[in-house]
Amino acid sequence: MKRRVVVTGLGVVSSLSQKVDDLWNRLLAGESGIHPLRLFDTTNFKVKFGGDIYDWDPIAYVEKKELKRLDRFTQFALVAGADAVTDAGLDFSREDSFRCGVILGSGIGGLQEIEDQVGRLIEKGPDRVSALTIPKLMLNAAGGNLSIRYGIRGPNYTVATACASATNALGDAFKSIQYDEADIMLTGGTEAAITPMGVSGFQNMKALSLRNDEPARASRPFDLDRDGFVMSEGAGILVLEELAHAKARGAKIYGEVLGFGASGDAGHITSPDEQGLGAARAMQRALQDAEVNPAEMDYINAHGTSTPLGDKAETQAMKRVYGEHAYRLNVSSTKSSLGHSLGASGGMEAVLTLLAVARNVCPPTINLETPDPDCDLNYTPNTPQERTVRYAMSNSFGFGGHNASAVFGKLRHDSA
Repeated sequence: MKRRVVVTGLGVVSSLSQKVDDLWNRLLAGESGIHPLRLFDTTNFKVKFGGDIYDWDPIAYVEKKELKRLDRFTQFALVAGADAVTDAGLDFSREDSFRCGVILGSGIGGLQEIEDQVGRLIEKGPDRVSALTIPKLMLNAAGGNLSIRYGIRGPNYTVATACASATNALGDAFKSIQYDEADIMLTGGTEAAITPMGVSGFQNMKALSLRNDEPARASRPFDLDRDGFVMSEGAGILVLEELAHAKARGAKIYGEVLGFGASGDAGHITSPDEQGLGAARAMQRALQDAEVNPAEMDYINAHGTSTPLGDKAETQAMKRVYGEHAYRLNVSSTKSSLGHSLGASGGMEAVLTLLAVARNVCPPTINLETPDPDCDLNYTPNTPQERTVRYAMSNSFGFGGHNASAVFGKLRHDSA
């Protein structure tokens, strides 16, 4: 019999806020974390804005000497992870370390470290490349450092499926508890790709919005005038826990993880399937796994990146899965406020989806001003909407044709 999995802790790092409750309140108020970039000089760049955390200071969480050993994406994970662990009220010294694990997602990993060390290699030669280069840039550095910090010895690996990474990681962590490999899992995603190379790469493939004159209004998922996504950075970390274990220690419960589904498009390396076939399959599998009827769904936190093709394809997929009920759903893209944090986005959005379930409020899609005839669902435009959220879904789709969906819900009382 599958074991039940609940969420007992949440942590975030984002350009809008670095605390969960404050982030939630700012989202509901329609605020944006997008602004002119300050991490580097954008004079020669076509894109000059994004969601960089320009005032990042993790010193309250990480000792100064340790910071030198950690790329920015790992620092994000450690801070969001620490807040999630504190929020859950966990003391890992009281747990069986082999029954606790870490599965994180990241699409790119330590890009800043790569750029820094390539510069040193070219300018000063191979002997001046840092001995810390590999431990800082490797994708699994964030999860490895989290496990070291808390003495966690259970399942521990990193998932890299581009912008679906965090949701794929969450799905694996969910299954690890469900099938009795662990009792507690730290999961989610982290990303710090706002670097000269990162922005150059995405701008030159024409994936990014060019609204340099109005950054806060640039991310406009499902709007007719959308022109590309807005890069951001950060982390979203969740504590997943087996239900009986959580109850035994008196933990608060945000909601239950009910199902997960994944698929591949097997099409273009960057463009989505225009009919949303792969995305629809991931959603269908998640619903089946959760044993939730499509007509029971209340809210979807959409992938919704603000790209012309992506938003249309996701709308097609939602209609394919939900039929006429698609028009009764609340859908929103919180990327309208936060931008797109790539491999971390699914972690942040899982946190926000859980809060929608726990607080019965659907956060808005801001900047939705001109309806697109091809995107005609209720995207919760510009203001939050209150409704009972029994079941909610979070979608993440990544380059390479990776699709991942997770279903969350209020704690079910119909079984043990």
